[in-house]
Amino acid sequence: METSHGVVETPAFVPVATQATIKTLTSSEVLEVGSQILISNTFHLHLKPGEKIVKANEGLHKFMNWPRSLMTDSGGFQVFSLGFGRDMGVGKILKTFPGRDISPVINEGAQSKSVKITPDGVHFQSPVDGKSLFIGPKESIRIQEALGADIIFAFDECTPPLISKEYAAKSLKLTHKWAKICLDSQKIKQALYGIVQGSKFKDLRLESAKYIDSLGFAGYGIGGDLGENKKTTGDILDWVIPNLDEGKPRHLLGIGYLEDMELMIKRGVDTFDCIVPTHYARRGVAFITKGSGATLNDSKLNLTKSIFLKDKKPLDPKCTCQTCQNYTRSYICHLIKAREITGLRLITFHNLFFFNKYVAKIRERIKEGKI
Repeated sequence: METSHGVVETPAFVPVATQATIKTLTSSEVLEVGSQILISNTFHLHLKPGEKIVKANEGLHKFMNWPRSLMTDSGGFQVFSLGFGRDMGVGKILKTFPGRDISPVINEGAQSKSVKITPDGVHFQSPVDGKSLFIGPKESIRIQEALGADIIFAFDECTPPLISKEYAAKSLKLTHKWAKICLDSQKIKQALYGIVQGSKFKDLRLESAKYIDSLGFAGYGIGGDLGENKKTTGDILDWVIPNLDEGKPRHLLGIGYLEDMELMIKRGVDTFDCIVPTHYARRGVAFITKGSGATLNDSKLNLTKSIFLKDKKPLDPKCTCQTCQNYTRSYICHLIKAREITGLRLITFHNLFFFNKYVAKIRERIKEGKI
């Protein structure tokens, strides 16, 4: 996948640089761990520092000193995360448990407590100062053009789990309307991806895939809620991907656990973003290899536990990253307990290296004809 800032070899993991940074790391360190492309958050950069500031600094690449490719999302995820996601305490995959009621609780006409969705766009309350904000498809494109990423996304409603089919159908019409407006509003040459929605409903996902494919987008995002469990997520990908132009990249929005990667890639996902490696790192958790060979079985170390104060091994004895070559579990555990930010930096560096290496091994297996 070639952009004006270089080639991205796919499949590729896309670290999340929400506010134009990977938390605790410099851009040169993010390069060092093998990252090819990052994704930043349009909504949050609109709030702080504002797209005018970024544009005055010659765009995101110069602003954050990132020489490789960049994506920006549309702000559509915040429709979910600041709305029903916050109201209900749910993620994109419901992760049901035995006995849990999974019947729809969001029906047609329902509105979140904090976000109001209208035919023209979405009214938010700023999490920074409480002021009223409005972002629609035209506003999203304008902001993303000012930010200047290589790849941008159409504005959509990222639906939550537990919605009725009637709600999903109405939402889908809105997302399709906004997709067309985004295309018509674009003035600067950036690769604009359309987003496929439709929740867990097969006919809606098929309708959305075929419609978004017909509009001539440069690539595709697969978004919204992805069902009650990971099996449903796989089903959704099986419905959607065969109906998208195989010559254009497919990006899965917001999913990227290690155990999911090979399954997603086999189904045709080219790129995918996720906060898992950085989110876990900031809570003192490192991903490590268990076993050996091309197939990696991931495990985790919780460095907040005192047991690691006496452990002189590196985080992962099989890892070649700078953290594992130079620091022990004992030292990193001490830093975490002492609330020193260096501990978070060292784990973040390792986790991103680990995730990128994991996907690089999958790429090698594809080249060898093993996948």
